[in-house]
Amino acid sequence: MATLPVFVLLSLICVCKSDDRLTPAKPLSAGNKLVSSGGVFALGFFSPTNSTTGAYVGIWYNNIPERTYVWVANRDNPITNASPGKLVLTNNSDLVLSDSRGLALWTTKNNFTSGTTGTSAVLLNSGNLVIRLPNGTDIWQSFQHPTDTVLPSMPLSLSANDGLYTRLIAWRGPDDPATSDYSMGGDSSSGLQIVIWNGTRPYWRRAAWDGALVPAWYQGTTGAIMTLTIVDRGGELYITFTVSDGSPSMRLMLHYRGMFKFLAWNSNSSSWEVFTELPSSSCDRYAYCGPFGYCDATETVPKCNCLSGFEPYGVNFSRGCRRKEDLKCGGGDNFLTLRAMKTPDKFVYVRNRSFDQCTAECSRNCVCTAYAYANLQNGITSVDQSRCLIWLGELVDTGKYPDGNGENLYLRLASSTGIYHPLCAYPFWLG
Repeated sequence: MATLPVFVLLSLICVCKSDDRLTPAKPLSAGNKLVSSGGVFALGFFSPTNSTTGAYVGIWYNNIPERTYVWVANRDNPITNASPGKLVLTNNSDLVLSDSRGLALWTTKNNFTSGTTGTSAVLLNSGNLVIRLPNGTDIWQSFQHPTDTVLPSMPLSLSANDGLYTRLIAWRGPDDPATSDYSMGGDSSSGLQIVIWNGTRPYWRRAAWDGALVPAWYQGTTGAIMTLTIVDRGGELYITFTVSDGSPSMRLMLHYRGMFKFLAWNSNSSSWEVFTELPSSSCDRYAYCGPFGYCDATETVPKCNCLSGFEPYGVNFSRGCRRKEDLKCGGGDNFLTLRAMKTPDKFVYVRNRSFDQCTAECSRNCVCTAYAYANLQNGITSVDQSRCLIWLGELVDTGKYPDGNGENLYLRLASSTGIYHPLCAYPFWLG
């Protein structure tokens, strides 16, 4: 039997191995694509359906018939001239996307002063595009520069990284990947909250992390389980999610209308099915119920109510609620325990306090209207720290969770307001 020459075999092996990567000697041009080693994701040039803006470089699911993009490089700087562009890995270990005139439209900024022989850009089966040195070190990755999508095992930082906060930014429209006004990420004031913004205004907020694992969702049609987790890595918080073995393709994405969606691919219907989406109701939107109002999700149809000891300003909640009786500093105010609450926004984060010290921190301050306490020590944190939150004024964006979720919120009321309320477990007095 005839055998192939050795140089031919080596050539075939190199071609096979280079299908998922770029090297300085092998750029990517229009009409070609990279495919991850397992065939899960592809990277290449594309133009969205019904779009006249130009061409982009992006990553999409390779084996899903409905073209679904999970990352776009030049989303705000498309290739507009008729001649196609080129994606090149330079000798300085940077990816550079340029048009036919040689104008750079997008680039990584690794700031390597000299080239490293053997460096490559590799598309992984996770959907992560990495620039990898010969020793296996990744010096850049698309997971750290997301567009509008979080994939399994992709960590989305909720804390500042080198002074910068990572945010998901929604597409401007269904066929326009440019950045829109909707963004999502960690609250820069504390790093404890996840927030969706519309421009500079909060649109939706997940309450401050209390140290608990974030819930899991089950999809009945496929049996898939998606678990969303907040991870503490030495004081830096990340949100990530995992899926059960054998699950279909799954993703989290910030929709161009501001909804954060949990999605799974259904091969029977050839469509993306929604696990859940947030905000889940109108009163779940940020501060919808006004100051001292709360969104009651225990109702069949979630609606606004006033916190214990408060009453509406008018017939609706546009102005929120007001106290039935004013506080009297030094007069023995009491605190009511409101259970299963979404804690309000605009808190002061006081570290290294016990529960009793947190209580004292609020009780001795006449302008403190509420406090909440949690121990962040659990199986996913490497730092033993308490979480004492106090509020010095109005309580906004508060909620009542169903099924016992949420945490205790200790609300300050005038001494004579020792009343029972369905939200309350018990009152206790100070002084």
